[in-house]
Amino acid sequence: MGKAKKTKKYAVMKRRLSQKDPRVKRDQTVTKKKAKDPSAIVEREVPQVPSCLFFQYNTNLGPPYYILVDTNFINFSIKAKLDLVQSMMDCLYAKCIPCITDCVMAELEKLGQKYRVALRIAKDPTFERLPCSHAGTYADDCLVQRVTQHKCYIVATVDRDLKRRIRKIPGVPIMYISNHRYNIERMPDDYGAPRL
Repeated sequence: MGKAKKTKKYAVMKRRLSQKDPRVKRDQTVTKKKAKDPSAIVEREVPQVPSCLFFQYNTNLGPPYYILVDTNFINFSIKAKLDLVQSMMDCLYAKCIPCITDCVMAELEKLGQKYRVALRIAKDPTFERLPCSHAGTYADDCLVQRVTQHKCYIVATVDRDLKRRIRKIPGVPIMYISNHRYNIERMPDDYGAPRL
């Protein structure tokens, strides 16, 4: 003989314990919210805005521009056959100093033989090396952390996730590659940034 099938009971409510039940512990009882005093002073914590920002524009930016270069920006520049420093100057109409952090160099070295041309370009003496003091070699976190501390950099990247993270930081322009040339976003028009 097989098992007898149990029919489901519909519209059955779960039983709840009442507040007076002895199984309910005293510390689990529902506490009533205190009524707010309308005359009390409300304290809000507002993040401190850097003094270099004038509305959305960063007053720390000015020639010569210091540009933090990401790993994939160098790779895509090579694929598009663009000279890094010359194309930056063509984009901004001013002297540009490309900067490379230790994390970006470590990332390029990890990529191996396929990206040896990018590594050779990054080791060029025209690039300024920036030492990293933090643990780990994840370049995106390093760039975001450096840009939040010092808002005097432009970030050159093609990575969508990194762009999205940097857009949340006010006053930091982003340089990217489109149509075989460099473009820049979030840059004041006074500084000679091309309009698209």
